[in-house]
Amino acid sequence: MADEPLLLQAAAQARQHSHSPYSGFAVGAALLDEQGRLHTGANIENAAYPEGLCAEAVALAHLVMAGGRQVRAVAVVADSARPVTPCGGCRQKLREFAAADAVVLSGAVAEGGPVLRGRFTLAGLLPESFGPAHLAAAD
Repeated sequence: MADEPLLLQAAAQARQHSHSPYSGFAVGAALLDEQGRLHTGANIENAAYPEGLCAEAVALAHLVMAGGRQVRAVAVVADSARPVTPCGGCRQKLREFAAADAVVLSGAVAEGGPVLRGRFTLAGLLPESFGPAHLAAAD
């Protein structure tokens, strides 16, 4: 995917805005929409832990508020030696706006810019998922 470095860099930059005083684990996310626009978010923790917001949820809110309706690709960046992927709740939130074959990139903080740790699809992270089509079939 040609946009991988750009997507990872946007997620890394978003991570700098993380409010994570309780976990100390800053996460940034970037979403590529159907119009080629980037939407970013960072995790925002709360003293009423764990009532915070994940970076992916913040980025999805920005996407929707900008008029986006489809996620083409996702990047998540954190400071971890292992690939960091969206949590279960965010996988379901992404499922609302992304196709099963949407690319999910896991990046890590590194000297000189983020590095790719893993490449997944949404279906690989959330197999046999429940989505909008299930509700349409109920009509």
